[in-house]
Amino acid sequence: MTQLPAAPKQPEQPAQGALKPSDSSRALYGGKSTRRITVRDIAAAKERGEKWPMLTAYDALTASVFDEAGIPVMLVGDSAGNCHLGYETTVPVTLDEMTMLSAAVVRGTRRALIVGDLPFGSYQEGPVQALRSATRLVKEAGVGAVKLEGGERSHRQIELLVESGIPVMAHIGLTPQSVNAMGYRVQGRGEEAAAQLLRDAKAVQDAGAFAVVLELVPAELAAEVTRVLHIPTVGIGAGPETDAQVLVWTDMLGLTGGRVPKFVKQYADLREVMAGAARSFAEDVIGGTFPQKEHSVH
Repeated sequence: MTQLPAAPKQPEQPAQGALKPSDSSRALYGGKSTRRITVRDIAAAKERGEKWPMLTAYDALTASVFDEAGIPVMLVGDSAGNCHLGYETTVPVTLDEMTMLSAAVVRGTRRALIVGDLPFGSYQEGPVQALRSATRLVKEAGVGAVKLEGGERSHRQIELLVESGIPVMAHIGLTPQSVNAMGYRVQGRGEEAAAQLLRDAKAVQDAGAFAVVLELVPAELAAEVTRVLHIPTVGIGAGPETDAQVLVWTDMLGLTGGRVPKFVKQYADLREVMAGAARSFAEDVIGGTFPQKEHSVH
Protein backbone atom coordinates (compact mmCIF):
# COMPACT_ATOMS: atom_id res chain seq x y z
CA MET A 1 0.00 0.00 0.00
CA THR A 2 1.30 3.45 -0.91
CA GLN A 3 2.29 5.41 2.15
CA LEU A 4 2.66 9.09 2.86
CA PRO A 5 6.04 10.31 4.13
CA ALA A 6 6.22 9.93 7.89
CA ALA A 7 5.15 13.02 9.79
CA PRO A 8 7.97 15.01 11.40
CA LYS A 9 8.42 14.54 15.13
CA GLN A 10 6.29 17.02 17.01
CA PRO A 11 7.64 19.25 19.80
CA GLU A 12 7.32 17.94 23.32
CA GLN A 13 5.61 21.09 24.63
CA PRO A 14 1.92 21.73 23.83
CA ALA A 15 1.19 24.33 21.17
CA GLN A 16 1.10 27.91 22.38
CA GLY A 17 -2.21 28.67 24.04
CA ALA A 18 -3.15 25.01 24.36
CA LEU A 19 -4.44 23.52 27.57
CA LYS A 20 -1.89 21.91 29.85
CA PRO A 21 -1.90 18.10 30.07
CA SER A 22 -2.87 18.27 33.73
CA ASP A 23 -6.16 20.01 33.01
CA SER A 24 -6.83 18.74 29.49
CA SER A 25 -9.27 15.99 30.42
CA ARG A 26 -11.48 18.28 32.47
CA ALA A 27 -11.31 21.31 30.21
CA LEU A 28 -11.64 19.47 26.90
CA TYR A 29 -14.07 16.75 27.86
CA GLY A 30 -16.63 18.04 30.28
CA GLY A 31 -15.14 20.22 32.98
CA LYS A 32 -15.18 23.97 33.33
CA SER A 33 -13.33 26.18 30.88
CA THR A 34 -12.93 29.92 30.76
CA ARG A 35 -12.71 30.08 27.00
CA ARG A 36 -13.68 28.25 23.84
CA ILE A 37 -11.77 25.26 22.60
CA THR A 38 -9.49 26.21 19.70
CA VAL A 39 -7.68 24.40 16.91
CA ARG A 40 -4.51 24.71 19.04
CA ASP A 41 -6.16 22.57 21.72
CA ILE A 42 -7.05 19.99 19.09
CA ALA A 43 -3.47 19.93 17.81
CA ALA A 44 -2.18 19.51 21.36
CA ALA A 45 -4.54 16.57 21.94
CA LYS A 46 -3.02 14.84 18.90
CA GLU A 47 0.46 15.40 20.31
CA ARG A 48 -0.57 13.80 23.60
CA GLY A 49 -2.33 10.89 21.92
CA GLU A 50 -5.73 11.87 23.35
CA LYS A 51 -8.93 10.92 21.57
CA TRP A 52 -11.87 13.34 21.48
CA PRO A 53 -15.55 13.27 20.48
CA MET A 54 -17.44 15.41 17.99
CA LEU A 55 -21.19 15.60 17.41
CA THR A 56 -23.28 17.46 14.90
CA ALA A 57 -25.64 20.19 16.12
CA TYR A 58 -28.10 22.35 14.24
CA ASP A 59 -29.88 24.48 16.85
CA ALA A 60 -29.12 26.40 20.03
CA LEU A 61 -31.04 24.14 22.44
CA THR A 62 -29.44 20.87 21.36
CA ALA A 63 -26.02 22.51 21.16
CA SER A 64 -26.35 23.82 24.71
CA VAL A 65 -27.02 20.30 26.00
CA PHE A 66 -23.94 18.92 24.24
CA ASP A 67 -21.87 21.88 25.41
CA GLU A 68 -22.83 21.24 29.03
CA ALA A 69 -22.06 17.53 28.53
CA GLY A 70 -18.51 18.48 27.57
CA ILE A 71 -18.45 17.76 23.84
CA PRO A 72 -15.40 19.79 22.76
CA VAL A 73 -16.15 20.12 19.04
CA MET A 74 -19.50 20.44 17.29
CA LEU A 75 -20.07 20.30 13.55
CA VAL A 76 -22.93 22.27 12.05
CA GLY A 77 -23.08 19.83 9.19
CA ASP A 78 -24.97 20.10 5.95
CA SER A 79 -26.44 16.81 7.18
CA ALA A 80 -29.06 19.20 8.54
CA GLY A 81 -30.55 18.87 5.08
CA ASN A 82 -31.45 15.23 5.76
CA CYS A 83 -32.04 15.52 9.50
CA HIS A 84 -33.99 18.76 9.87
CA LEU A 85 -34.82 20.42 6.56
CA GLY A 86 -36.52 17.53 4.80
CA TYR A 87 -34.14 17.19 1.84
CA GLU A 88 -33.27 13.75 0.49
CA THR A 89 -29.55 14.60 0.32
CA THR A 90 -27.22 17.36 1.48
CA VAL A 91 -26.93 18.82 -2.03
CA PRO A 92 -29.85 21.33 -1.83
CA VAL A 93 -28.61 22.95 1.41
CA THR A 94 -27.77 26.63 0.88
CA LEU A 95 -25.16 28.90 2.40
CA ASP A 96 -27.95 31.06 3.85
CA GLU A 97 -29.33 28.01 5.66
CA MET A 98 -25.89 26.99 6.94
CA THR A 99 -25.24 30.52 8.18
CA MET A 100 -28.53 30.62 10.09
CA LEU A 101 -28.02 27.18 11.65
CA SER A 102 -24.38 27.87 12.54
CA ALA A 103 -25.27 31.16 14.23
CA ALA A 104 -27.88 29.36 16.35
CA VAL A 105 -25.35 26.75 17.50
CA VAL A 106 -22.78 29.42 18.35
CA ARG A 107 -25.37 31.29 20.42
CA GLY A 108 -26.24 28.10 22.30
CA THR A 109 -22.67 27.27 23.31
CA ARG A 110 -19.92 28.79 25.44
CA ARG A 111 -16.92 26.48 25.20
CA ALA A 112 -17.10 24.11 22.23
CA LEU A 113 -15.25 24.74 18.99
CA ILE A 114 -17.98 25.21 16.37
CA VAL A 115 -17.18 24.06 12.83
CA GLY A 116 -19.52 25.23 10.06
CA ASP A 117 -19.97 23.20 6.87
CA LEU A 118 -19.54 24.87 3.51
CA PRO A 119 -22.46 23.48 1.47
CA PHE A 120 -22.38 22.23 -2.10
CA GLY A 121 -21.91 25.04 -4.60
CA SER A 122 -20.32 27.45 -2.12
CA TYR A 123 -16.66 26.66 -2.82
CA GLN A 124 -16.37 24.48 -5.94
CA GLU A 125 -15.78 27.45 -8.26
CA GLY A 126 -12.42 28.07 -6.66
CA PRO A 127 -10.50 29.72 -3.82
CA VAL A 128 -12.12 33.15 -4.13
CA GLN A 129 -15.64 31.76 -3.85
CA ALA A 130 -14.54 29.56 -0.96
CA LEU A 131 -13.10 32.54 0.90
CA ARG A 132 -16.24 34.58 0.33
CA SER A 133 -18.45 31.76 1.64
CA ALA A 134 -16.25 30.92 4.61
CA THR A 135 -16.04 34.58 5.55
CA ARG A 136 -19.82 34.67 5.88
CA LEU A 137 -19.79 31.75 8.30
CA VAL A 138 -17.05 33.36 10.38
CA LYS A 139 -18.39 36.95 10.38
CA GLU A 140 -22.16 36.37 10.40
CA ALA A 141 -22.41 33.09 12.31
CA GLY A 142 -19.30 33.30 14.50
CA VAL A 143 -17.93 29.82 13.81
CA GLY A 144 -14.37 29.01 14.84
CA ALA A 145 -13.61 26.93 11.73
CA VAL A 146 -15.17 25.69 8.51
CA LYS A 147 -15.30 22.28 6.84
CA LEU A 148 -15.24 21.46 3.16
CA GLU A 149 -15.14 18.26 1.16
CA GLY A 150 -12.44 17.02 -1.17
CA GLY A 151 -8.75 16.19 -1.06
CA GLU A 152 -6.45 17.17 -3.91
CA ARG A 153 -9.29 18.89 -5.74
CA SER A 154 -9.86 21.26 -2.79
CA HIS A 155 -6.19 21.96 -2.06
CA ARG A 156 -6.21 25.53 -3.40
CA GLN A 157 -9.39 26.44 -1.52
CA ILE A 158 -8.01 25.18 1.79
CA GLU A 159 -4.71 26.96 1.23
CA LEU A 160 -6.31 30.37 0.67
CA LEU A 161 -8.68 30.03 3.62
CA VAL A 162 -5.83 29.12 5.97
CA GLU A 163 -3.67 31.95 4.61
CA SER A 164 -6.60 34.28 5.31
CA GLY A 165 -6.83 33.16 8.94
CA ILE A 166 -9.76 30.75 8.70
CA PRO A 167 -9.11 27.27 10.19
CA VAL A 168 -10.24 24.45 7.90
CA MET A 169 -11.34 20.90 8.68
CA ALA A 170 -11.08 18.79 5.53
CA HIS A 171 -13.34 15.86 4.60
CA ILE A 172 -12.28 12.92 2.41
CA GLY A 173 -13.46 9.37 1.75
CA LEU A 174 -17.20 9.33 1.25
CA THR A 175 -18.14 12.94 0.51
CA PRO A 176 -21.97 13.21 0.65
CA GLN A 177 -22.06 16.32 -1.56
CA SER A 178 -20.78 14.08 -4.37
CA VAL A 179 -23.52 11.49 -3.88
CA ASN A 180 -24.70 11.88 -7.48
CA ALA A 181 -21.24 10.86 -8.71
CA MET A 182 -20.07 8.26 -6.19
CA GLY A 183 -23.20 7.08 -4.36
CA TYR A 184 -23.12 5.94 -0.74
CA ARG A 185 -20.40 3.29 -0.63
CA VAL A 186 -17.12 2.56 1.11
CA GLN A 187 -14.20 4.57 -0.27
CA GLY A 188 -10.53 3.53 -0.45
CA ARG A 189 -10.99 -0.17 -1.19
CA GLY A 190 -8.35 -1.57 -3.50
CA GLU A 191 -4.76 -0.49 -4.04
CA GLU A 192 -5.48 2.37 -6.45
CA ALA A 193 -8.33 3.82 -4.38
CA ALA A 194 -6.28 3.56 -1.19
CA ALA A 195 -3.35 5.32 -2.82
CA GLN A 196 -5.66 8.15 -3.93
CA LEU A 197 -7.10 8.55 -0.45
CA LEU A 198 -3.59 8.77 0.99
CA ARG A 199 -2.72 11.44 -1.59
CA ASP A 200 -5.89 13.33 -0.63
CA ALA A 201 -4.95 13.17 3.05
CA LYS A 202 -1.46 14.46 2.36
CA ALA A 203 -2.84 17.22 0.13
CA VAL A 204 -5.20 18.66 2.76
CA GLN A 205 -2.48 18.49 5.41
CA ASP A 206 -0.02 20.29 3.13
CA ALA A 207 -2.67 22.92 2.37
CA GLY A 208 -2.94 23.71 6.09
CA ALA A 209 -6.08 21.90 7.28
CA PHE A 210 -6.04 21.45 11.07
CA ALA A 211 -7.95 18.13 10.92
CA VAL A 212 -9.49 15.78 8.38
CA VAL A 213 -12.70 13.75 8.48
CA LEU A 214 -12.42 10.20 7.11
CA GLU A 215 -15.90 8.94 6.20
CA LEU A 216 -16.74 5.34 5.33
CA VAL A 217 -13.14 4.25 4.88
CA PRO A 218 -11.75 0.77 5.67
CA ALA A 219 -10.48 0.70 9.24
CA GLU A 220 -6.99 -0.44 8.21
CA LEU A 221 -6.60 2.43 5.76
CA ALA A 222 -7.91 4.97 8.27
CA ALA A 223 -5.41 3.67 10.82
CA GLU A 224 -2.56 4.13 8.33
CA VAL A 225 -3.65 7.68 7.49
CA THR A 226 -3.81 8.46 11.21
CA ARG A 227 -0.28 7.15 11.74
CA VAL A 228 1.34 9.16 8.96
CA LEU A 229 -0.46 12.49 9.41
CA HIS A 230 0.49 14.99 12.09
CA ILE A 231 -3.01 16.54 12.00
CA PRO A 232 -5.91 14.79 13.77
CA THR A 233 -8.17 12.40 11.88
CA VAL A 234 -11.89 12.30 12.66
CA GLY A 235 -13.57 9.02 11.84
CA ILE A 236 -17.14 8.28 10.88
CA GLY A 237 -17.43 4.70 9.74
CA ALA A 238 -13.63 4.53 9.66
CA GLY A 239 -12.83 2.18 12.53
CA PRO A 240 -11.44 2.78 16.02
CA GLU A 241 -7.91 4.01 15.28
CA THR A 242 -8.67 7.60 14.26
CA ASP A 243 -7.87 10.44 16.66
CA ALA A 244 -11.53 11.43 17.06
CA GLN A 245 -15.01 10.15 16.28
CA VAL A 246 -18.04 12.02 15.00
CA LEU A 247 -21.69 11.00 14.73
CA VAL A 248 -24.80 12.74 13.49
CA TRP A 249 -26.64 13.45 16.71
CA THR A 250 -30.06 12.30 15.50
CA ASP A 251 -28.52 8.93 14.58
CA MET A 252 -26.67 8.70 17.90
CA LEU A 253 -29.82 9.36 19.95
CA GLY A 254 -32.18 7.20 17.91
CA LEU A 255 -34.27 9.94 16.31
CA THR A 256 -33.54 8.92 12.74
CA GLY A 257 -36.34 6.85 11.25
CA GLY A 258 -35.70 3.72 9.22
CA ARG A 259 -32.30 2.13 8.76
CA VAL A 260 -29.19 3.82 10.08
CA PRO A 261 -25.63 3.16 8.86
CA LYS A 262 -23.81 0.14 10.25
CA PHE A 263 -21.21 2.34 11.94
CA VAL A 264 -23.78 4.15 14.11
CA LYS A 265 -24.14 3.23 17.78
CA GLN A 266 -27.45 4.38 19.22
CA TYR A 267 -27.05 5.60 22.80
CA ALA A 268 -30.76 6.26 23.35
CA ASP A 269 -34.13 5.80 21.64
CA LEU A 270 -35.47 9.34 21.74
CA ARG A 271 -37.81 8.68 18.83
CA GLU A 272 -39.84 6.29 21.00
CA VAL A 273 -39.57 8.55 24.06
CA MET A 274 -40.93 11.51 22.09
CA ALA A 275 -43.65 9.46 20.42
CA GLY A 276 -44.74 8.06 23.78
CA ALA A 277 -44.89 11.52 25.32
CA ALA A 278 -46.93 12.83 22.38
CA ARG A 279 -49.39 9.95 22.70
CA SER A 280 -49.76 10.55 26.44
CA PHE A 281 -50.41 14.24 25.86
CA ALA A 282 -53.04 13.47 23.21
CA GLU A 283 -54.80 10.97 25.47
CA ASP A 284 -54.87 13.45 28.37
CA VAL A 285 -56.37 16.16 26.17
CA ILE A 286 -58.98 13.84 24.65
CA GLY A 287 -59.83 12.38 28.05
CA GLY A 288 -60.10 15.77 29.72
CA THR A 289 -57.32 15.12 32.26
CA PHE A 290 -55.11 17.96 30.99
CA PRO A 291 -54.97 20.72 31.92
CA GLN A 292 -55.92 20.36 35.58
CA LYS A 293 -56.14 22.96 38.35
CA GLU A 294 -52.38 23.15 38.89
CA HIS A 295 -51.90 23.92 35.19
CA SER A 296 -54.38 26.78 35.15
CA VAL A 297 -54.08 30.50 35.88
CA HIS A 298 -56.82 32.33 37.87
